[in-house]
Amino acid sequence: MSETIRLAHGLGGRLSQELLDQVIVPALSATPDHAPTLDAAVLLDLEGPVVVSTDSFTVTPRFFPGGDIGKLAVCGTINDLAMMGGEPRYFTLSLILEEGLPLEELRRIMNSIGETARRAGVQVVTGDTKVVEKGAVDGLYLNTTGLGTRRFGPVGPEQIRAGDVILISGTIADHGAAILNAREKLGFSQTLESDCAPLWELAAAVAKAAGSHLHALRDPTRGGLSATLNELARDSGLELVIEEAALPIRPEVAAFLEILGLDPLPIANEGKCLLWVAAEAVPASLQALRQHPLGRQAAIIGRVEKGAKRGRVILETQIGTRRVLEMPLEPGLPRIC
Repeated sequence: MSETIRLAHGLGGRLSQELLDQVIVPALSATPDHAPTLDAAVLLDLEGPVVVSTDSFTVTPRFFPGGDIGKLAVCGTINDLAMMGGEPRYFTLSLILEEGLPLEELRRIMNSIGETARRAGVQVVTGDTKVVEKGAVDGLYLNTTGLGTRRFGPVGPEQIRAGDVILISGTIADHGAAILNAREKLGFSQTLESDCAPLWELAAAVAKAAGSHLHALRDPTRGGLSATLNELARDSGLELVIEEAALPIRPEVAAFLEILGLDPLPIANEGKCLLWVAAEAVPASLQALRQHPLGRQAAIIGRVEKGAKRGRVILETQIGTRRVLEMPLEPGLPRIC
């Protein structure tokens, strides 16, 4: 078999079959007798309400401290479902491969996808592979669709109420800082590592503790906290007040961003979630978060108010002033998901 991807790998002939049999299917198979090679899947045991999400992944570099594009694709899919109360069950996977991509690199990515999916109890049930000419894409792009069963909720911006408390499950800006450092080869601390992780178990634990008092969840990925908070303020029609001093950030990440003159609020995260919880359920929610390995640095970062101007985010700064936190515009950062 060729050491790199050739256009013939996407033509449906012998090389296509070899790619499936030797690289893709073995990495994704949940069991020895399971081979996700069909163009469609019948999911007889998927109970309703069904939660579904689709996403594409184009991160560069494809390998980074804390993960790779394959792990990112699985975790991103799981987290989108979890933020709507969905327990992830199945996902589809499509690959767009560039001619010349080293086969060993593809094998590493496929193994990462399979390992992450198996650990999360998620099954790849169908997919597709395309090969395009050299220069048409940056190595490879992935597209996923996730399906799951809603286990709690409804949750979402329409459930948020004035008086709710805003929590975050851990430190901010880890993923974006790690990607920027790796992509630009800036040579900063080796402890800059992506937080890429699946959040379903964490979300389920908080939902069990808070019950109907858990009103909304969202993972602040592209655009970081700035974008996510503005989206939820707009969709809820309420004012979100954030305490800058309460935002948890690792010292090495803070130092890295300060040297570059970057604000951590628009920087991406891939293993954190924001939660809107009624005040009476905050102690139980924080306890549930901090008992989980991914939530040990959970914190209260703000509150929901009716506000003089609905649908905006106010940042209470560390020096005691207040300013409007805007939706980020052209942050100039590398592709992070």
